[in-house]
Order: sequence, then structure tokens, then C-alpha cells
Amino acid sequence: MKRLIGIGALLTVCAVTLLASIHVAQAQQPAGPIPASPGQIVFGHHCASCHANPNTSNRAPDLKTLMQLTSETVYAAVTTGSMTVPAQALSDEEKRAVAEYLGGRPLDLTDTGSAEKMANRCSSNPPVRYASNGAAWNGWGANLGNTRFQTSGLTAGQVPQLKLKWAFGFPKGDTAYGQPTVVAGRIFVGSDNGYVYSLDASSGCVYWSFHAKSGVRTSPSIGRLKGEGSRKYAVYFGDQRANAYALDASTGTQLWMRALSDHYTARITGAPALYGGRLYVPISATEEVFSASPSYPCCTFRGSVVALDANTGQQLWKAYVIPESPKPIRKNSEGVQLWAPAGGAVWNSPTIDARRHALYVGTGDAYTEPAAKNSDAVVALDLTTGKILWTFQAVENDAWMVGCVPETTENCPKHLGVDYDFGASPILLKLADGRELLLATPKSGTVFALDPGRNGAVVWSTRLSDTTAPNNGQIAFGGTTDAKKIYLALEDGNFAAVDLATGKRAWITRLESLDALGAPTPNGENRTKAGLRFGQSAAVTGIPGAVFTGGWDGILRSLSTDDGKVLWQFNTEQDFTTVNRVAAKGGSMGGPGPTIVNGMLYVGSGYANVGGGMPGNVLLAFAVAPLSRGDRK
Repeated sequence: MKRLIGIGALLTVCAVTLLASIHVAQAQQPAGPIPASPGQIVFGHHCASCHANPNTSNRAPDLKTLMQLTSETVYAAVTTGSMTVPAQALSDEEKRAVAEYLGGRPLDLTDTGSAEKMANRCSSNPPVRYASNGAAWNGWGANLGNTRFQTSGLTAGQVPQLKLKWAFGFPKGDTAYGQPTVVAGRIFVGSDNGYVYSLDASSGCVYWSFHAKSGVRTSPSIGRLKGEGSRKYAVYFGDQRANAYALDASTGTQLWMRALSDHYTARITGAPALYGGRLYVPISATEEVFSASPSYPCCTFRGSVVALDANTGQQLWKAYVIPESPKPIRKNSEGVQLWAPAGGAVWNSPTIDARRHALYVGTGDAYTEPAAKNSDAVVALDLTTGKILWTFQAVENDAWMVGCVPETTENCPKHLGVDYDFGASPILLKLADGRELLLATPKSGTVFALDPGRNGAVVWSTRLSDTTAPNNGQIAFGGTTDAKKIYLALEDGNFAAVDLATGKRAWITRLESLDALGAPTPNGENRTKAGLRFGQSAAVTGIPGAVFTGGWDGILRSLSTDDGKVLWQFNTEQDFTTVNRVAAKGGSMGGPGPTIVNGMLYVGSGYANVGGGMPGNVLLAFAVAPLSRGDRK
């Protein structure tokens, strides 16, 4: 992000009071306020007077600079390095806490998560060779249109025969939010502890690991590097500090890394999209988490997309979805300068329209009033220049902040919005009659079919629920389509199919949960009593005749596309014996969806990224088990 007037001071002046008192929640859909992390409190009490004070005369690195360091670097500084004396009053537990807060991931002093420490190292490591027409799930949506639909390798008739083949544990992880990419017989997957792994897709043995600066929740994309005679492939991804990376896909060696924003709340949550030798990276942020505090200079973050040269990482353009730069608007009663406009975080992976030379993203809500017109919108950008081509706004006047629920402060919008932003990527597809649609699914639970050839004109819209969307929104990470229907999981526990030709609801199914004994319980009542949310927020994945959906209750289900009947289900909320001998368990499934390649299904379990989710740290691989003689009768 280009530096705004005075932004370095504005982003850090609040640290002493803010970090000790703010209610921190996950940026997109919290179940309620979450207390400040121990590391934030330690930083506020012991470090902020030097590192977050714009009036200090020393040359101490500011908060933004510190947040570019790894957890291990910070810990070394306060235990054996230059900060040993200032940090001598801190306990080792406090030193670890502040290191993890600034580093953005768990401390790993002994490289516990390294592939070199694992028992299941692959016996050999041949170079990656990937044919574009080979079996793969590359990136978030499996194709440029983000349809999340796999046409070959697994049939609906085989789904009931799926059995767990192997499990891989993420060392010291507690949130499995990385969706695996499968290319050339390898899995590439990130983890909340910052490690990216390359595994054998069949056996789960590990080829290599790479330790990023922060947690990695984006789906990697694999592509061939350009250059005469080049046969090298790269793996591209982003981290929770808004750094983009390219690694050698065969060895895990870093090729380049680029920091894409100087806003310390910025992060990359949506998978970068790779097309035509360029990497298109969406930028989101957690500013709406902090901004309600009167000591915070709300608000200066604007969502954006950055285009990079895939070979070198050179920035080609950066397009803000809110073109107008934030300007000072007023001061609050504490004398803190407030700014606007802000918001429009891009949480999702860009959708590529090669025919129209455009990309499409969904944007988040606004943080300031009046809400910018490109918030809660589908925005079309030119692939070459980043110029905004057109926008479709699904919800007007949606200015919203995490900290304004349920209490409000003078930083809060006077007319608090509904938080109906886009967490899901738009889906671009062609119908049987040749028409093209761009399907947009905001958290409100309404499906919009847009015409990409007519600047996003609405073809039809369908509301999937008559009730108000719950706090998490009805649709979070989106659905899948077979070009006949779109299939969508809802937060209220329903699952719906919409006919694409007419926009009419084809069917809707009320899902059931499982109790501890495996018996079905209507409406997930037992889970609700235990304090766990019931419903589906995770992305849906499809194959001909069947779809897969993961629930907050930890159940992975497959439904028939004909009528929504359950074909198969598996309870991931359990302990697993893993191929890498790491203690692992499953939990909630609320973010990424399954990926399917060569008849196998891969999915992570343990999504605790928002309130109410059960933590976990496991990647599961399912394969079709041969029918027994009795089953064949």
C-alpha cells in the first residue's frame, strides 16, 4: 500500500492503550468479542512506549517494521540479542507471547515443523513435471472460473466407498485453514504455523517444507517459469503479513518474496490467481477488528489487487477497489484524527475472464461512512492495467466494524451496516445454451447471476432463506457448479441448489449432525447444547452427480446433486494416527473445501479461525476402497 500522509504515526499511536484493552476477533465473521492476546498485552505494557510512540526520539523500529520479523527473530532479540536488557523483566512465557504476536505465527525454535524432522521423508525427490492437461486441482477453484468442480477421477457411484487412506499432522497447529493444491502427483499445502509442505499425493510422504514469515492459508498455485529452455515450475502463495512468495516447486527453495502492503493490518487470505505469466494477488486486512477503539485513528486500509510478474515478483500494477485515498474527516473526543473512506477488503481469489481480458473479485464491507460504492461489490479489473471496468454493488450503505457489536463507540458508523460482504470468489461459467454467467454470492444468502458481457447487469437473483442471515452470514466461502445448478452450503444448516437457467431454487436439504455415538440428531441439537455452532461455511466442492460440504460440527458430507440426499459422511472430529507421526486431531470445517484428483479426496480439518470452531491440525486423504465380495452381491 502506498504510504498515506502520516500513516506510520497513525497506525501506531494507539498501541499503549489499544493493545492492552482491545477486544480482538477474527476479521471476517466473529461469534463475539475475543480478549486481547497475551502477546498484545505484553507489547502494550512493556514495548509500545519505544516501538509504538511517534513522539519518541530514539531510533527503535516501529510496530510495522517489527511485524515483518519472524517469531524466532523477535524471540532471539529479547533473549540473547539487542533487546535482552530492556526485556529482562519479562518472563520466558511473556517473551514467547510477544514474539508470537509480532511474528504472526507460533514460535518454532527447534524447527519442529520442518520436513527434515519428520519420519516419513520421501525416499527420492524427482523434479516436478506438470502437463497443463494432466489431472490436477491447481489453486482455489480448480480452474480460471473458480467453479470448484472436478470433472474426472471420482464418480458419484464411488462416493460411498471412500475410506481414509492416510492422515498428515501439522506440528503444533491448531487451525487447518490451508486448502491443498494437487499437481503432478504432489500436494502443496500451507499451515497456520507458517510451514508450506510438498507431499506425495498417494502416500503422504513429505518431499520438502518451507517456513514462511507468517501463517499461510492461501491455496498455492503452480506454474511453469518463463525463459528459453526453462523446465522449472514454481509454487506461488501469500501469507498473513501480506507477503507473496514464489518457491521452486521441486525443492522448496525460495525464488522471490515481495511485501505487498505497508499497512500493518494487511494480509493475504484469498489465493493468488496465476494467468499469462502474471500473479494476481488479493489484499485483505484486519483493520475493522481494531478500529472501533477511540484511541485508534480509523480508518486507512483499502482492499486491493496487486499484479506481479510471476518470474521475478516485480509489481506491475496495484489497483485499490476504493480509488479515493483516505482523507482526514474529523477528530474524536480523544483528539484522535479519523479518516475516510476505507474498507473493501478482498478476501477471495480472483476469477479470470480470458475472453474479456478481465478479472473479478468480491469486496468486503466499508469501515467508514458513507460506505464506498465499491464495498460489498463485484469489481471487474483490466488484466493489463488494473483499471476498474465496472462494479456491481450487492448491498449499499454497509459500513461495519467488528468492535461495534454489541457496544458502539464514537468511531463506529452511526448507521451500522449488516456485514454482508463477499467472502466467496465470483464463479464464471458457460451454460449449455452458450450464455455466460458470473455468479456472485454475498454473505446475505442471495445468489446473483450477472452478465459479464453487459457490465455485470443482473440476469436473476434468488434469496435462499427467508430469515435474516446469522452473524457469520449465510454464505461464507462459496459453492460449486456443474453448469446446470449452483450448489451452496448455508450457515443455518441448510444446503441449497439453484437452477442456473431460471434462477429458481431446485431443492433445499436440512442437514443433520451426529452425536458422540454416531447417531443422527436433527438440526444439530446436541452440538448446539455443547456450545458449538451448527451449519456450513466452508467452500463446497463438486463432481458429476455429487457435492461435498464440511460443517462446523466436523462432519464431511457428500450429497446427491439430483435431490440433496446424503450419499456419504465422515466424522473428522477425532484423533488420527498420522504418516509423519505427529499428534493430530480434526475439528470444525469452516473455511477451505475438499480438493479431488485421481480418485482421491483431500481436506483439512480443524478450522478455529472464527468463534465457535473446534481447533485441529490434520490433512486427510480419502480413496475409493475396493468392494468386498458381500458388497458386490
